[in-house]
Amino acid sequence: MLRENVIDLMSFVAVAREGSFTRAAAQIGVSQSALSHSVRGLEQRLGLRLLTRTTRKVTPTSEGERIMERIAPYFGEIESELTALIEAKDRPAGTIRLTMTDYAAETLVWPKLAPVLGDYPDLKVEIVTDYALTDIVAERFDAGVRLGEQLSEGMIAVRVGPDFRMLAVAAPGYLEGRDAPETPQDLTDHACINLRLSTHGGLYAWEFEKDGRELRVKVDGQMTFNATGPVIQAALDGYGIGYLPEDLVAAHIEAGRLVAVLEDWSPPFPGYYLYYPHRREHSPAFKVILDALRHRE
Repeated sequence: MLRENVIDLMSFVAVAREGSFTRAAAQIGVSQSALSHSVRGLEQRLGLRLLTRTTRKVTPTSEGERIMERIAPYFGEIESELTALIEAKDRPAGTIRLTMTDYAAETLVWPKLAPVLGDYPDLKVEIVTDYALTDIVAERFDAGVRLGEQLSEGMIAVRVGPDFRMLAVAAPGYLEGRDAPETPQDLTDHACINLRLSTHGGLYAWEFEKDGRELRVKVDGQMTFNATGPVIQAALDGYGIGYLPEDLVAAHIEAGRLVAVLEDWSPPFPGYYLYYPHRREHSPAFKVILDALRHRE
């Protein structure tokens, strides 16, 4: 009954506004007889007379006027909302949720998004930093940013950063009076600053490679953190050797505040990728984020 009433109410409103079945029929694109049948059906179901018909004009009765005052405005609001939806379908809007490490957020993602977001005031971005290998589907993220070697199968991956390398670094004061490590195994004789990963709650095993030989070394030391910023500070303060992305420590190395060790064991490796499920539909908002982050040589 609701569906029939809505359709017939829209017919009644058109007639009442135009004051003519002929003009209303032409406006909404139906025959005059169909329109008349629709309005009569509504009157019969309601048991009310809604229109006064004369040879020259059709006018609403008091009951019809009440419909025009109380109900007709809602049709206008609905029409406006539907029009807005259609117009917005090609306009970037809504919230895009992303998960990534603090390092990726600070050095890669935000520098690329900052110049773009000002052009899209209806686009919102939520960035959650975490070292855990988050299930983006279960946690309702639109996408994640991770190193290429950490990507799960079944995901579309788009490169968003260049190759980079990790460096073992220490303050000159820490190395003074000590033999600098010449192989990764030598790290066991040094105080090292650990990074704890959320995934499995484990400590990050430092990864090295030389001449096709790969080594993963579990180090030990007085300090452990779950973010890269404190690791840098602890290394600067002389608490031991830290293992960090090169771009985070390059300025400190150039200024002499830190010294790189085991550089010949630290080749570059594939950088960061934006990943998302195959079934992820590209909304206008998501396309803006994807295009902004895409790596260009």
